[in-house]
Amino acid sequence: MIPRRILFLAPMLPLPAFAQSAAAEAVERFHAALIDVMRDARRLGVRGRYDRLAPVMAQAFDLAAMTRIAVGPPWTGFSPTDQAALTEAFTRWSIATYAARFDGFSGESFTTTGTQVQPNGDALIRTTLNRTGGQEAVVLSYLLRGNPPRIVDIYLTGTISELASRRAEFTTLIREGGAERVTRELQARTTRLLGG
Repeated sequence: MIPRRILFLAPMLPLPAFAQSAAAEAVERFHAALIDVMRDARRLGVRGRYDRLAPVMAQAFDLAAMTRIAVGPPWTGFSPTDQAALTEAFTRWSIATYAARFDGFSGESFTTTGTQVQPNGDALIRTTLNRTGGQEAVVLSYLLRGNPPRIVDIYLTGTISELASRRAEFTTLIREGGAERVTRELQARTTRLLGG
């Protein structure tokens, strides 16, 4: 899910070495798995890539937290059944997005370029996706939270997070039909991404 924008953050304090290591290692494990999938992308096809990425992303990302963040304040008004259905739909859509976008390998690599911490202890891991053929590298920053640290947001060049973008979009859908409307939309997108 390569997002369209990057985070702008206030000055940060250094992380303790163990926290830097755990957060950076979590991102680097995800990147290594993603490169493996990219190398085998054509043989796997989109559904094979989805199946390979599902356990990797379940470990690297806190997709339940990402769902809550993307929905925002309306989340607390949803029933537990609606929350569960929406979390499942968001999870499947997130994995399908990666499976559809990372569909080949041309010598790409990832480099971790720095680690920062926010006042609340969240870790920001800055990385680049290095592309071949003279293409400019893509800056990707990952926000991690918890122990062990898991990804809760991603940022690209710009000032708005991926989840902030989703929240703006979901707000409109929630007005149209509540949690069920968002769930149906994400299910439909997943079907399209997986070619079904």
